[in-house]
Amino acid sequence: MIIDDVYQTTGIPATVGVGTNLYLAKVALDITAKHNESHMAYLDEKLYQQTLWHHTALTDFWQVGRGIEKRLHQLGLMTMKDVAMCPQDILYKEFGVNARFLIQHAWGQEPATIPQIKSYKPKHRSISNGQVLFGDYGFQDGLLVLKEMVEDNTLELVEQRLVTNHISLHIRYVDASLPSTGGSRKISVVTNSCRLLMKEFVELYQSTTFRDQLIRKISIGLGNVKDERYEAYDLFTDYEDIQKERQLQQAIVDIKNKYGKDAVLKAMSTQEKSTAKQRHQLIGGHNAQ
Repeated sequence: MIIDDVYQTTGIPATVGVGTNLYLAKVALDITAKHNESHMAYLDEKLYQQTLWHHTALTDFWQVGRGIEKRLHQLGLMTMKDVAMCPQDILYKEFGVNARFLIQHAWGQEPATIPQIKSYKPKHRSISNGQVLFGDYGFQDGLLVLKEMVEDNTLELVEQRLVTNHISLHIRYVDASLPSTGGSRKISVVTNSCRLLMKEFVELYQSTTFRDQLIRKISIGLGNVKDERYEAYDLFTDYEDIQKERQLQQAIVDIKNKYGKDAVLKAMSTQEKSTAKQRHQLIGGHNAQ
């Protein structure tokens, strides 16, 4: 009934994954439900092993990216059954402590529960955003997308009346054999100024990103996020300019909330390689059209 209601109301086909643990529910949603006429799927450990142990590609499984898949293939492991049957010492030698999650998931197991997740309270709050690009992006086009992402995240800070003094950036490349680049750094101010945060992100991007490699994914984060009353600047910051910028940012937030995300767009978001308009059409990372 809920699936039908969602489709009739929005025109978006919804899918449902049900499992005896969180991992199996996620896999049922991602792999099995999409191919069922009912758009629903159920998995327990036995069904998982019967129906998906021989499934390929491995990247279809949650938390298995192209880099991990390539390393598993180098070990001769092509399916989840191969991973489950592989001697654990080989996997721990290759993946370290993260091998534990691969082994558990290969058997369809997941120890984390919803009550545990709900009771978890992080020491520090953060705002993050990542996107797999719509194509292969060069250095300058990746910089354009980064600027759009920083703009969106700083507007979120302004809307929630939050500030930050820590940024992080991770770039993943088309060539999966390359290491991710980027990093994290603490900045000298505690702010939600787009101008100041943009400067820091651009410097980090330009100093760490491979200029001759195509980019597949960009992720950014704003860490140590706290209430706006903890805002702080150095002696070289013009606070009047900061206040004027915040008033402009708040006006943009108000317009977007009232008229939609595309109601205000910067000129850079009209360029060919911009992803802003496409991202605004996504719901939960999927195309809403």
